[in-house]
Amino acid sequence: ALLYETALQIQQTDFANTEEAEQSLAQLEIVLQLFDKHAHSEDTLVFSAIEQYEPSVADIFEKEHEKDHALGERLKEFSAAFSNAGTEDGKIILGKKINQAFIDFMVFNLEHMAKEEDIINTALWRYYTDAELQGITQKIVAAIPPSLMALYSQWMMRGLSNNEITGWLKQVKNTAPDFVFQ
Repeated sequence: ALLYETALQIQQTDFANTEEAEQSLAQLEIVLQLFDKHAHSEDTLVFSAIEQYEPSVADIFEKEHEKDHALGERLKEFSAAFSNAGTEDGKIILGKKINQAFIDFMVFNLEHMAKEEDIINTALWRYYTDAELQGITQKIVAAIPPSLMALYSQWMMRGLSNNEITGWLKQVKNTAPDFVFQ
């Protein structure tokens, strides 16, 4: 949901309009922050769990994260350049570059996450029990600062079906302190 809505927002932004551009660049910053943290969690907690059984699989996905990082850095560079653009024409040109670079970032991440769902999840289910997987998930969640957790939760909820939301909330209620569930 975050990727799709941000793509639409950037596509519709008039980069000559300072207020619109700032809103889109702020949204872009959120995307990059959340995806950087997501990749770091996978690198340190998920891929390491697979590495001991299938090191080549972990290596392939770690290399994909390098490409993802490069795509994110490209977006950061365009965003910084936009902040320094002095003319309306320069801002419009950079806005087009940001739009195309975000499309590249989004397409890469959608394809990457689809492969993770297929390959990584299959490997995890092959080598770990549900309880062990829940332990990995708890480590990932525990490492997310509360400010980012609120953002993750907001966007996850926006992308889930009602049945998925119900299941997720039941799991939170059964595994987290009451104040977290509330």
